[in-house]
Amino acid sequence: MIKRIGLLVILTLFLASCGTKKRATARKKQNAKAKVLYKSKEGAYPLPVDTGEFVRFNIISVKEYIEKFSEVAQYEMKAYGIPASITLAQGILESGAGRSELTRKTNNHFGIKCHKNWEGAYDFHDDDEKGECFRKYNHPMYSYRDHSEFLSSRARYAFLFDFKITDYKKWAKGLRQAGYATDRRYPQKLIGLIEKYKLDAFDKVSLHKKYVDQRDSKKYEYKVHKVEIGDTLYSLSRKYFVSVLQLKELNKLKSDTISIGQELMVKTQTSN
Repeated sequence: MIKRIGLLVILTLFLASCGTKKRATARKKQNAKAKVLYKSKEGAYPLPVDTGEFVRFNIISVKEYIEKFSEVAQYEMKAYGIPASITLAQGILESGAGRSELTRKTNNHFGIKCHKNWEGAYDFHDDDEKGECFRKYNHPMYSYRDHSEFLSSRARYAFLFDFKITDYKKWAKGLRQAGYATDRRYPQKLIGLIEKYKLDAFDKVSLHKKYVDQRDSKKYEYKVHKVEIGDTLYSLSRKYFVSVLQLKELNKLKSDTISIGQELMVKTQTSN
């Protein structure tokens, strides 16, 4: 009789455990369908509407990859302060120029893993360990926005934004230092891609030539202002009709102090 009761207890515990696993699996499947609403940031690339369908770009070469994603990289550089050359090089390297197995099934162009606060869709893929969780996006452009938010919102990458935005070598080495990748040659690979495909040209174009925001009927141009004697953020804000806060965000300034000869990115509305 005692043995029978013991067997019944064990059976009950086993069934309860199975029920818990099924509920956990159900929650996991439900989470996989969740959507992440990306922040609307001034000057950032205008993301396509999420229709719920999985959109895949069939890319056949590195050159085609650059042509497809150079514009979004430049927009994101303006909005988040990450060099377009670095974004493109990481995209090429991490996604195999859009052709890797992981990228084709998840639209994840930067190898970003789920992490504990991720509430969007995901999939599993063997990387440093077997069956690791990677973020999944319905459109490749969402991966680019998530990359911008990922780097700009985490404390361990904060020091990168103290580097000159055109110093792609420091950025490449800093990403490895911050732990973005475990590959010791990660910086050299990024720098090699940037120099082979002249990706740093996109940084220079973004900084020194007109850049039009086409998200709405108003058109803006971005240009560089070299600080002169008497210039302050307040006087520049009045001259270019932007707020001091916008100037600070655009140039990643932590204080109101500027110096003579310093180059600042400014934004003005065109007369067209």
